[in-house]
Amino acid sequence: MSVEVRPVGTRRELREFVELPFRLHATSPQWVPPLRLERRLFLNPRRNAYFRHAEAQLFLAWRDGRVAGRVSAQIDHAYNAFHGDRTGMFGFLEMEDDPEVARALIAAAEAWLAARGRDRMLGPMDFTMNDECGVLFEGHEREPFVKQPWHPPYYLPRCEEAGLSKAVDLYMWELVIADRELILPIIFELAEQVGPKHGIRIRHMSRRTLRADMDRFAEVYNAAWRRNFGFVPYSKEDLDHYAQELQLVFDPAWFMVAERASDGETIGVAITVPDINQVLRRMDGRVLPLGWWHFLRRASIIDRVRVGFLGVKPEYQHTGVAAGFFVEHFDQAVVRPQKWGEMGWILETNRAMNRGMESMGARIVKRYRVFERAVSQRVLTPG
Repeated sequence: MSVEVRPVGTRRELREFVELPFRLHATSPQWVPPLRLERRLFLNPRRNAYFRHAEAQLFLAWRDGRVAGRVSAQIDHAYNAFHGDRTGMFGFLEMEDDPEVARALIAAAEAWLAARGRDRMLGPMDFTMNDECGVLFEGHEREPFVKQPWHPPYYLPRCEEAGLSKAVDLYMWELVIADRELILPIIFELAEQVGPKHGIRIRHMSRRTLRADMDRFAEVYNAAWRRNFGFVPYSKEDLDHYAQELQLVFDPAWFMVAERASDGETIGVAITVPDINQVLRRMDGRVLPLGWWHFLRRASIIDRVRVGFLGVKPEYQHTGVAAGFFVEHFDQAVVRPQKWGEMGWILETNRAMNRGMESMGARIVKRYRVFERAVSQRVLTPG
């Protein structure tokens, strides 16, 4: 039977979209089931702030009456406004090990984007580069951390056979943050100078100040990451949504702000998230009947973190603030249950950050690939 790709248009089809990874990966020991309720809310245009500046369409690939794959096609108008181009994205890619399914899904996403005037397609990303993104092609034997996708090894060749080309690779670095012996002495020397030499202090966020500190985060992010691949500036609505997400995993030990002591100017921000995936594994995709109990016990379950954002404004990157953040992480690991984690993603082209990770004794444990493809204006819209 041939593969037919159709837009998701009913509640039943949305349920099939959410459930497909459970069927494909349930027997894989590394895969961590997402919370079904959270996925449905995330995909809901009325609940996700992404849709204030974007539009998207979900697709399912059907063969012989059953779902064989899924994909999204989306246009982030904020991305295009910032970069001045006509890029579209695809994401939420899941598929059986079948080249025909992969080709049909990518073709459907391309056709939807072509009908809306896009000339380039990037992905996968769910929905942005700061959500789950890329195809895992190294590190399949390891569990994904929070907001990391996991794919079986066949995903990479199926994507290549579908006509996708490499855009950039993303690295995840493992860092044993309790092991100070692996760190080059220069890191501690730089950290010690942050206060006395540059007048900069590092403080921890609180739950009460979290939303206000997200504005500080955006100030740093929009300055320090603006030249990064896939960058999109955060809007107020994005920050409102992001702050709500972070409330569920907030731990003041790992959320930090560097600021100038004289006037409180924000210099840098570090957001490190306890790996809630360790809890989600026990919840098995459900809040009831016992999922809530595991969530309430998360402090006794989580022993690792993901360093998601660590940035300093460009004009202060000579001050050793990044070193100060890292040393504060090492100090917290002495007294907290979390002793290790992963940092990233980090672009393969970010030589300074990759060298910095090497100086702290870290090692690359996962690699993800983001693909691109020119969008042909001659393709027809599916469905």
